[in-house]
Amino acid sequence: MERIEHHACFDGRQDVYRHQSESLGCAMNFSIFLPAQTQKTKLPALYWLSGLTCTEQNFITKAGAQRYAAEHGLIIVAPDTSPRGDGVADDAAYDLGKGAGFYVNATRQPWASHYRMYDYIVSELPTLIEANFPVTDARSISGHSMGGHGALVLALRNPGHYRSVSAFSPIVAPSEVPWGRKAFEAYLGQDRQAWSRYDACKLVRSAEEKLPILIDQGNEDEFLETQLRPHLLEESCKAAGHPLTVRLRRGYDHSYYFIGSFIGDHMAFHASALLG
Repeated sequence: MERIEHHACFDGRQDVYRHQSESLGCAMNFSIFLPAQTQKTKLPALYWLSGLTCTEQNFITKAGAQRYAAEHGLIIVAPDTSPRGDGVADDAAYDLGKGAGFYVNATRQPWASHYRMYDYIVSELPTLIEANFPVTDARSISGHSMGGHGALVLALRNPGHYRSVSAFSPIVAPSEVPWGRKAFEAYLGQDRQAWSRYDACKLVRSAEEKLPILIDQGNEDEFLETQLRPHLLEESCKAAGHPLTVRLRRGYDHSYYFIGSFIGDHMAFHASALLG
């Protein structure tokens, strides 16, 4: 690993590292916030997954989460959203290719050579983090939009791997909305069974672990009815008896102004699960 950024932040440090990923076959960046408590003890980690067009930078520079992480004693790990590099397949549109990994393991070329974000987030990255930083093996996961989709899918598919899960404005039914259908057709082909393994609304129906889900959604979000459709997850969770809290926030949109307004609630939610 190579540390490429280092900043003092709320008596801790906000760093960015670059490493060569075996899962993705390219160099990847991830950010990590280490609060002051890590000078004396190991702490649990919250993994944050960002949305379309984002890198590891968006969350750490806009959300204001470090303040709450310092107060609670949580490490925050925020990776990039896709593989990067000259040899990595891309598309001219913002919602496919670089910046739009959708946290799946692609099975179709040219994407399959690098686009294995599911394996990277579930296995490779936490192994790297836990081997090199003062972090315990207690993890939680959260994210925004495409990253909210990723957080829900990873938590639902990996019982016992995370202590808690939350999301801001997540894509809950990617099989049913334009963003998801476009990505799934490109990365996974026409196999709808393969799609269902990355669709929270379908996964919740057979989830082995009833991990409570917390979602915040702005009612002025321009993507609410076309891409996000949280009512579909509410219907699936109700049918499955899966605990879900959806808070519709009046006047808020899809931006980081929205995330910054309520990130403290989510940090407290995860701290309760991670620290008891």
